[in-house]
Amino acid sequence: MSKICQITGKKAITGNNVSHSKRRTKRKFNVNLFNKKFYWVEQGVWISLTISAAGLRTINKIGLNAAMNQAAEKGYLTDKDIKFIEL
Repeated sequence: MSKICQITGKKAITGNNVSHSKRRTKRKFNVNLFNKKFYWVEQGVWISLTISAAGLRTINKIGLNAAMNQAAEKGYLTDKDIKFIEL
């Protein structure tokens, strides 16, 4: 799985390390990603998502179902990306 948030679509970007002498070398700014389990009330199942800290705040603000619908509309989340957890 690539390092992309499934809710916000955030991914790593490139930039420069700048030394004291202003010499520039390429570097990568990674996203604060982690795997999190959620209980999807509307479907009655547990799911696992790879989300960023900003994605978690979005879920807390508007709810899991609304956040997943927004992500699906924008193309960040598809049906095969969702991992269902069997308990």
